[in-house]
Amino acid sequence: MKVLVSDSISSKGVDILKKAGLEVDVKTGLPPEELKKIIGEYEALIVRSATKATAEIIEAAKNLKVIGRAGSGLDNVDKNTATKRGIVVMNTPGGNTITTAEHTMALILSMARQIPQATASMKAGKWEKKKFMGVELYNKVLGIIGLGNIGSHVAKMALGMGMNVITFDPYLSEEKAKSLGVKVVALEEVITKSDFITLHIPMTNETKNLINAERISKMKKGVRIINASRGGIVDETALYEALKSGQVAAAALDVFEKEPPEKNPLLELNNFICTPHLGASTEDAQENVALAVSDQIVDYLVHGTIRNAVNFPSLSADALSLVQPYINLAERMGTFLVQKFEGGLEGVVIEYRGEVASLNCTPITIAVLKGILTPILLETVNFVNAPVIAKERGIEVKEITTDDAGDYHSMLIIRIKSGSKESSVSGILHGKKYPRIIAIDNFMVEVVPEGEMLVLFNNDKPGVIGGLGTVLGKNNINIARMQFGREQQGGKSISVVSVDTSVSKEILAELKNLPNILSVKQIHLPV
Repeated sequence: MKVLVSDSISSKGVDILKKAGLEVDVKTGLPPEELKKIIGEYEALIVRSATKATAEIIEAAKNLKVIGRAGSGLDNVDKNTATKRGIVVMNTPGGNTITTAEHTMALILSMARQIPQATASMKAGKWEKKKFMGVELYNKVLGIIGLGNIGSHVAKMALGMGMNVITFDPYLSEEKAKSLGVKVVALEEVITKSDFITLHIPMTNETKNLINAERISKMKKGVRIINASRGGIVDETALYEALKSGQVAAAALDVFEKEPPEKNPLLELNNFICTPHLGASTEDAQENVALAVSDQIVDYLVHGTIRNAVNFPSLSADALSLVQPYINLAERMGTFLVQKFEGGLEGVVIEYRGEVASLNCTPITIAVLKGILTPILLETVNFVNAPVIAKERGIEVKEITTDDAGDYHSMLIIRIKSGSKESSVSGILHGKKYPRIIAIDNFMVEVVPEGEMLVLFNNDKPGVIGGLGTVLGKNNINIARMQFGREQQGGKSISVVSVDTSVSKEILAELKNLPNILSVKQIHLPV
């Protein structure tokens, strides 16, 4: 079998592949057209971040069985197309956690003491000791937005340097936060009380420009901002103006909305430091991920064992054929439910009713956790690490099985809890294949869980549907499906609206202001 390595990895990783008897071609820097021409020859593709494994390239990969990413991020791999083609997508989670956290701390220290600027000054033959007055980290407040693996390690290092750490992570339990020695607060408190703010969250529609002009205006004057997570989370135009005015004393970015950041005005400012997306760029980390991905490719191609797959659990082929439809249903239900829910996540209860209860439900439970955790974490969540991440975050998971599924052959019910708050979703397979949500909390509905959706709770009064249609229509948002449910006539109702495109924050705000609308949530699911 043949393996194509299309991005540079450690030669030690290539050696592992060859020693296992695999034929290896290392061809880096291929244009997309060239990659498309040759990809059909290979059973495995190993990438880092440069190669874009698009739907077009994956469709041309007639023999491809596995794509391995030497690293954690998978923004450059079309996972949906790969899954539809039965191609396993693997990554190496945790391989660059320490490296990225350490780079974040390096940016914080360099920014606080103006080390890059002082170095440039001295290399220009100057001795400007008074010009580069720094600030101490000791006793300063570090606000961490997103306390996943990387954010947690940053917290440990910051606490070791005597900083006071507060964090915003709506899905982190208080018990887990206490074990780390940090305090969980609201986002606005991180914004208003921090001396330093560092970001460790994924880039989504909700987090795009999370740090914008409005939030920057509420920060302490002289705040310092760090982003080594994803470009686009910080509004670079707003940051530029705030750095010029002095509202933000300094900023350090490792990531940009456009990379490389050509003609970016931030690069002209003396109180701005940056690096070219170096978060995972250490010899140690790159060797670790190369060895890991090569071992995983060998295990799969030679021994048939799946490890660290983001789209398939570790199961035999026969078992997978039985549970795969439920895995798809469970993951979609979990993703739907967590985006609808508000508050920290403390517990998950999964009920298996009917025929599904007789199957091996472990991978289905893992799919639920993967669905719940994926929208809220920066690091990639897969079928291997989902249970570990849930445990680390103090999420209690409980399974209940029963033979009785009522009017259905099989049914899944997922409940998530936070204190006294609870929300649930029920689902079935239509035709033993197609996922359907049949209940949301106490409301009976029939929802196709895919694509972009709006979930609205409203009073059951005339005019709600008309108002909704008017707002979406005038903003050129096409409605694909609408489903409704209500507790009783004149009581509380739910509307689930599938739309063709994502809805902006401004349109969501307009919908929330309509008469009798109680709440609006936007849900993003795979097509």
